[in-house]
Amino acid sequence: MLEDPRPVYLDCNASTPVEPSVLEAMMPWFSIEPGNPSSWAHEYGQAARTAIEEARRRVAEVADSRPSEVLFTSGATEANNMALFSLGAMGKRSGRTHIVSTMIEHSAVLEPLRAIEAMGVGVTLVRPESGGWVDPDAIGNAITPRTCGVSVMHVNNETGVIQPIEEIATVARGAGCAFHTDAAQGFGKDVRRLQCAAPDLISISAHKLYGPKGVGALIVRRDTDVGEGFTPLMYGGGQERGMRPGTVPTPLVVGLGAAAERAMREHAGRTEACLAFKRSLRHWAGSIGAVLLGDQARAMANAAAVSFPGLSSRALLVALRPWVAVATGSACTAEDSEGNHVLAAMGISEESRGSVLRFSWCHRTTEPDWDGMARAVKIIS
Repeated sequence: MLEDPRPVYLDCNASTPVEPSVLEAMMPWFSIEPGNPSSWAHEYGQAARTAIEEARRRVAEVADSRPSEVLFTSGATEANNMALFSLGAMGKRSGRTHIVSTMIEHSAVLEPLRAIEAMGVGVTLVRPESGGWVDPDAIGNAITPRTCGVSVMHVNNETGVIQPIEEIATVARGAGCAFHTDAAQGFGKDVRRLQCAAPDLISISAHKLYGPKGVGALIVRRDTDVGEGFTPLMYGGGQERGMRPGTVPTPLVVGLGAAAERAMREHAGRTEACLAFKRSLRHWAGSIGAVLLGDQARAMANAAAVSFPGLSSRALLVALRPWVAVATGSACTAEDSEGNHVLAAMGISEESRGSVLRFSWCHRTTEPDWDGMARAVKIIS
């Protein structure tokens, strides 16, 4: 195979490459296995249903949940909407019309919360500490007798900072609140913490886990109030226990299952490979006066927001383009003229926010020409 002549891909928080074994597992379901999993009357449909249930089991294993609690979706955005609107509906039924979340959530949480707020459910967004993590005590202080649910992300997509979801889950449950986490960036990577927290609702996306785009899941604990009173976003079929109608995309779901199984088997080794890359990145950043933002003692191994004081992020993108493909932030808010809301919430000035690039990589990432990149930065300094 010819070596890819393009820059080294360092935008894995936007989307990861598909693992070759995951693609291999998917291929038969695009071609020689045409069955609809709802067509139970013949062997083609039965084969598809069996494959989907195996994928469901593999996804459940990562979260230490039951397979019956896994609902397949089009991705974490849909899963977040399902979770949050169900929380809002549950709150209205119980009279507890208030949800607590944070200022550093992905837009796939913040925008549904704005819509829910317009429907009469109060929302409180907690500010993070300067290191990019949310204090569980601050969540507890924001909870009132009217609060029905808490939604805090597992890993921040901009900084890579892991949130203390175990402690936050304890605070939420102590107040009788359901706990949701957007685990798109941490699912299958930070396994122990997610399993110990055991959130009532977990949103995931395959394309952040070396699987295909267009598929994800919402894990709904059935022994919780929200599990009992789950409110679907759509109607029109009995698929996914009537909670998410529409034909289940067998190839994509098989890919998610394969990615989940591989993550469980390899997450320790993947973490070590990512840490090695991060050490190189930190050494390079230090050599040119750049700094990694956020509390690095709490950060994931595979991502970093790097500040280049006095330089423009757009100029940096151009200067580094021959060597690496990086981003100024989330792909979903790349056109946001207001700047990075996560860094703003952390108290970073507007001027400093304009000098930040997000680097994110994976266990398969090769190291770029750090020396060439250093020279390029110095030229525009």
